[in-house]
Amino acid sequence: MNDGDRLDRAEKLKQRTKQFALRVVKMFKALPRGEEARIMGRQVLRSGTSIGANYRAACRARTAKEFVSKIRIAVEEADETGYWLELLVEGLIVQKPRLDPLLGECNELVAILASSQHTAESRLRRRLMVK
Repeated sequence: MNDGDRLDRAEKLKQRTKQFALRVVKMFKALPRGEEARIMGRQVLRSGTSIGANYRAACRARTAKEFVSKIRIAVEEADETGYWLELLVEGLIVQKPRLDPLLGECNELVAILASSQHTAESRLRRRLMVK
């Protein structure tokens, strides 16, 4: 993959994580007004909106080690977001069909970001072994 393709993919993922964050905001606004919904909703809001911010920080990393560190945080936030979305469904706060599309996108983001993390860690290990 050349640098142009890599930059294009990074831009698309930046947009995708931003769109996901906006969907999380919309979901938060539509939650029932109960205390449980608000507590879990704030958790989803925090973690779901930070995925893109952390991915953008990773894209601005000055070193491979810094990239790995930042992308790892994005993966953790995405995984945490999935956890809170699952709790909203399993806690009978939101009906499953309403959150399935958001949860599906969350799971895809986890997979994409984790794959990027794995690739970056492998490259970093190879570089360190060569030195």
